[in-house]
Amino acid sequence: MSYEHRKAHAVLRVRDGQGAPVTNAKLHLEQREHDFGFGCGAFDAIPYTNEKKGDPFFRDRMEKWLKLFNYGTMSFYWGHYEPEEGKPEFESRMNASRYLVENGKRVKGHPLCWHTLCADWLMKYDDKTILDKQLERIHRDVTAFAGVIDIWDVINEVVIMPEFDRYDNAVTRICRHYGRVGLVKAVFDAAKAANPKALLLINDFNLSDKYAELIRDCLDAGAPIGAIGLQTHQHQGYMGAEKLHEILRRFEGFGLPLHFTENTLVSGHLMPGHIVDLNDYQIPEWPSTPEGEERQARQWEEMLRLLFDHPGVEAVTGWDFTDGAWLGAPSGLLAVDNRVKPAYEALYRLIHEEWHTACDVTTDENGCARVCGFKGQYELSDGAWATTLHLASDGETLDVTL
Repeated sequence: MSYEHRKAHAVLRVRDGQGAPVTNAKLHLEQREHDFGFGCGAFDAIPYTNEKKGDPFFRDRMEKWLKLFNYGTMSFYWGHYEPEEGKPEFESRMNASRYLVENGKRVKGHPLCWHTLCADWLMKYDDKTILDKQLERIHRDVTAFAGVIDIWDVINEVVIMPEFDRYDNAVTRICRHYGRVGLVKAVFDAAKAANPKALLLINDFNLSDKYAELIRDCLDAGAPIGAIGLQTHQHQGYMGAEKLHEILRRFEGFGLPLHFTENTLVSGHLMPGHIVDLNDYQIPEWPSTPEGEERQARQWEEMLRLLFDHPGVEAVTGWDFTDGAWLGAPSGLLAVDNRVKPAYEALYRLIHEEWHTACDVTTDENGCARVCGFKGQYELSDGAWATTLHLASDGETLDVTL
């Protein structure tokens, strides 16, 4: 894996304030962030920037998060975000999202429409009113967060949505009424109208042909899907390279960016294979083990290498930053006491050492220097001054003024 498609070759053209070339200048180029989304659930930013603000335990946790990732998923589950109609938890989410953005990170909101964790107060309305309120919610939140959050999981787990029967909920009702494609088209149109510049994802755990067929039908209907979200919660064991390649082949043909949005690898015993719904596995204690942590680190490294190598993949997001976050599983990169696990260290070595560009260059008689690095944001300096630039594509000439 050379990852050459992740790199850009460019010419830096350095000029002084009068436009004259700066010759024989010795410069240092240092990468600050990747364009590729190395992400994780950023849910701990909510307490840290609100009721736990200044708490040293959460400060330590978030500093470790910021050190590793450039892309965070923020919680907008409707039932939690707006438990009482008309009273959304806007301030808490904005505080958390701005904190990430101010630290140079990108934020994705998750999700705008989902049958699980839906707002119970919707149940008193008829289907048309439910849909109207769903679209109003999308317009309100996407508009309010524009410029802070410009990436959204618009709709989550549509394949199962009209068949979901564990409990009654408003979104399953309108999905049955208007159909999968009709609902997807409506919510994507609403999100696009609210923020035309936003990257809008459809997201699912069902990675079979049913999901591919649904995406094709939605695109044919004109739904403005910007990227395909693929979940791999692997509580029952790592799926391996062959299965990952199968998933990539199934969805790469759409020509849309692929985002591996929710990825889980456990560092304790595996969930029994007979469990169909992962939520059904509820046990008093699920400990992490030394051998499990080494296994988790190996599997995360293999999976991230494989996905970073594929040109269609644009982002990979680990779901749990700390153990016990979902289903009580030892699925984090940190233990519950904030201890760094081997998987954290393995990902850090990949992202910030092996896939990190830092080099010294010297301008020629025309004030130019050729550079090559992983696509992303950079700092260029000579020790006395510094400026930022973006390596985005091959063949660029980037003008730099001292």
